[in-house]
Amino acid sequence: MTKFHRVAYIMSRFPGLSETFILREMCEMERLGWNLSLYPLIYQEGGVIHEEAKPWMSRAQRPSLSSILKENVKLIFSRPWLYFSTFLKIFLGNISSPKFLSRAVVVFPKAVWMARQMSEENIEHIHSHYATHSALAAWVVNRIAGIPYGITVHAHDIFVDRSMLNQKLKDAQYIVAISNYNRKFLTDHYGEWVAEKIRVIHCGIYPDQYKGTRSQIGQGGKFEIISIGSLRPYKGFTFLLDACSLLKKRSGKNFRCRIIGGGELKEPLTSKIRDLDVADVVELVGPKNQSEVAELLKTANCYVQPSIITPNGKMEGIPVSLMEAMAAGLPVIASSISGIPELVVHEETGLLVPPENPEALVSAILQMWNNSQDAFVLSERGRRLVLNEFDIINTVSLLSDSFEEVLSEDDLWK
Repeated sequence: MTKFHRVAYIMSRFPGLSETFILREMCEMERLGWNLSLYPLIYQEGGVIHEEAKPWMSRAQRPSLSSILKENVKLIFSRPWLYFSTFLKIFLGNISSPKFLSRAVVVFPKAVWMARQMSEENIEHIHSHYATHSALAAWVVNRIAGIPYGITVHAHDIFVDRSMLNQKLKDAQYIVAISNYNRKFLTDHYGEWVAEKIRVIHCGIYPDQYKGTRSQIGQGGKFEIISIGSLRPYKGFTFLLDACSLLKKRSGKNFRCRIIGGGELKEPLTSKIRDLDVADVVELVGPKNQSEVAELLKTANCYVQPSIITPNGKMEGIPVSLMEAMAAGLPVIASSISGIPELVVHEETGLLVPPENPEALVSAILQMWNNSQDAFVLSERGRRLVLNEFDIINTVSLLSDSFEEVLSEDDLWK
């Protein structure tokens, strides 16, 4: 096997359920022979974690406060102009966003430490997931240590607050967009120069992890609806609850809706369930790991992704949970926003509905419920699409090729 370069991954949080797709990507990259180091900005203690994350926990870089302080003092005295000019660029680049600026000020000293640590590890390339603070850390390391970097852009990291995004994109060797929608979005905002840097590579899953015999639609018992995601506004679960209330009034209690995930909206959603009188048909299951999700998907008849665009522009990219449901052979309903139509093609691989529209959700659910054969055809087409375009073995192979390409170009100039 070819001797691969040493690559550092920077991600915002680890180990966390919300960044499963990055964990899968790293595992597959190592299977291909890449030598990876993991640099999370925040190491999350406690909570539900994936089994696959456990081997990485001891490998994740977790600097002490004293080591961070030491490296910053050393750089101030050895290269004061570089230190303060870099900080000034960060300050001016984020000054329009107090939230980003406060976080950037916290990320900067840690990135200074990363620059020294990556140099000592002989890291030759950095890959950052998300164009916000992870990419900022990669940009700082690049300025201090000269290590080139690339970025994968996902969703809110480009849709909401784009402070300093232009600078981070310009200095990146390449940009991976998880959808054609994202590529067009960045091109519309920054011009053709950014399009030339972008490679569209979907996030992926291991489809075989979700194979199994699912519940049969229309064969008696309750119609089982399932939805997965962090309990945050852009996931749109409040509208799914409204849809369940309407569905209960029209079709009785012969269905159940389970929402898997945890987050900031747990209490408001619990209150809304009580206010709508749907506690007998809706259940907040809580967060689950990958293997538990795979088992729960086998018990469902239909998957719903009720995503919305929040007032500040926050929205999904292409939800990995949708890929998992389709790989499990479930017919899916999703909102027609962002890159979702690249996965859920209306009336071909699933049903699309307008966001924030409980009536449309109810109609789509009833269509799946009352037309089991049509739903089966949609689910079969959906599974084939995931197998063809969202299998992580194929998507990571494309990313690996991109790494080899840019690192080979670097070697030519050394």
